[in-house]
Amino acid sequence: MRSARARRILFTGLGCLAAVLAFVGVVVPGLPSTEFVLAAAYCFARSSPRMENWLLQHRWFGPTLRRFRETGGITRSGKRVALGSMWSAVVLSSAILAAVNPKAALATILMACVGTLTLLFLVRTAPDPA
Repeated sequence: MRSARARRILFTGLGCLAAVLAFVGVVVPGLPSTEFVLAAAYCFARSSPRMENWLLQHRWFGPTLRRFRETGGITRSGKRVALGSMWSAVVLSSAILAAVNPKAALATILMACVGTLTLLFLVRTAPDPA
């Protein structure tokens, strides 16, 4: 009983943190929001049906989250937008970082490569809505 309550508190806290990061990701270029929304939904599904429902009904995040749940993936156009925005931020960040710390710029590019490969080969491509 006690561990179930601690688990629920942990997942609720992680879900709230992920939701806050998703909101920040909407306004901060280069910070993803979709991944954080998915993480928040995962955590809320294990801890708080009320928060999960709020997220599913949210006007910004709800449609993407519901589509992901229905199809189990991201649409081809969604992947293009994600990759385009990610690489735009990576190129800008790396250009700025290169002047200060070339190793940090290289690390940023390598992480973006891992993210790109993950998105292309591990995340299912769902059909675009009709």
